Amino acid sequence: MSWEPDRLDDQRWLIEGDPGGMLRAVADSAAQVRTSRRAALESDLSSLAEDGRPRTVVVAGMSGSGIAGDILDVVCGHGLPLPIVTVRSDRLPGWIGATDLVIAVSRSGRTEETLAVATEAVRRGCRLLAVGGPGSPLHAIARQAGAPFVPVAGGGQARAAVWAASVPLIVAAARLGLVEAGEEVFEEVARRLEDLANRCRPASESFINPGKSLAMEFAETVPVIWGSSPLAAVAARRWAGALNTNGKYPAMWGELPGAGHDQMAVLDGPLAQRDIFADESGRSLRLFVLRDVEEHPRVARQREAAVRLAEDRGVPVTQIAAEGTHPLERLATLIALGDFASTYLALGYGIDPANVSAVTGLKARVSQ
Repeated sequence: MSWEPDRLDDQRWLIEGDPGGMLRAVADSAAQVRTSRRAALESDLSSLAEDGRPRTVVVAGMSGSGIAGDILDVVCGHGLPLPIVTVRSDRLPGWIGATDLVIAVSRSGRTEETLAVATEAVRRGCRLLAVGGPGSPLHAIARQAGAPFVPVAGGGQARAAVWAASVPLIVAAARLGLVEAGEEVFEEVARRLEDLANRCRPASESFINPGKSLAMEFAETVPVIWGSSPLAAVAARRWAGALNTNGKYPAMWGELPGAGHDQMAVLDGPLAQRDIFADESGRSLRLFVLRDVEEHPRVARQREAAVRLAEDRGVPVTQIAAEGTHPLERLATLIALGDFASTYLALGYGIDPANVSAVTGLKARVSQ
């Protein structure tokens, strides 16, 4: 597999190289926001607040569904009077009980780990909210427990349905008084996603297309992606995951200031060194810093110093700032850009972004 950037402006190739329709799925993000909000409002969520505010909110999900918990946490913000815990496994923490709310999220409604957590939550008497495929095993668990269920439309690529999985959680949090998120917020998020989808459309050439331009910066590097706030760190995690699944590409992510205490050391390693006399530069580090308006002043100083240190060592640095006012807006702009870029990266390498045969093979072996 070789990197051929000319592929990114070859309209025929972008169609033929993406038989699973990953670009279409990513471009559908705005519709996901509107559809999922409507589905959540049409579901009966009144029981969530009947016994008052829960002690803890636990979000159970894997991959794209798992990041819904992280999104909920940073959208609700630092002043939240309760913890939001994301569980990416088949075990519910031992201290979770009847005073807690468990939100089980699975786009298919068939994810084994999420089903196990939902079943355990019912056994312990927790409040339960299920978000997933209608008519699925997860739907059955919710129905048997008398718990609210928000349907998520099927079709397309599940890992591109991050907003279909996340928006119902934010609607539920608003119902519990944990965040202010009215119709105008979701509409502004959808508008920004539509605008980015237009700028990242396949027909838009690489030099003006932010998704293609970012893919070209990822190519032939080992991306190190840092977020300068908790919100930006969620986007950094999503970027790394999208590069892994869509691009079949390695990437590491971190959050400042923590990343400055450990990952910073890679700037002194072999992948940060370049041989200017070599015919090919080979794969070497490139630092990507995702910035946010809620950056702490101390973190801002650390970010500035880290960027200077990287540049002093010849490590290229890309800084990208979140756009928007509401936390959900800012997060959406960062995540969507990474989703487009990882998809274009795969296509530039001649890889089908939708194909995850290694993941499918692992699941098949585990289920035997």
